[in-house]
Amino acid sequence: MPMHEAKGAEYRAVAVLALDQDIVPLEERLMSANNEARLDEIMNTERHLLYVAASRARDHLWMSGVKPVSEFLEDVFKLKAHLLAR
Repeated sequence: MPMHEAKGAEYRAVAVLALDQDIVPLEERLMSANNEARLDEIMNTERHLLYVAASRARDHLWMSGVKPVSEFLEDVFKLKAHLLAR
């Protein structure tokens, strides 16, 4: 299902696919921004959408992308590394 439809649902396992650089955030939406405030709004909305999709997983979450991957997926890697370093 599209990430937009995941809100309110819960699943034992979730796979979030196509976390490629031009897909998440969607390049077309970014290109439509006509000022910095709109770009920030789009980035926040896209980031929230990914969070909603990923947080639907109760037990297992699998995320994938093709290099170059989304900066949002890179953020997940950095957070995981930071948490493991503690």
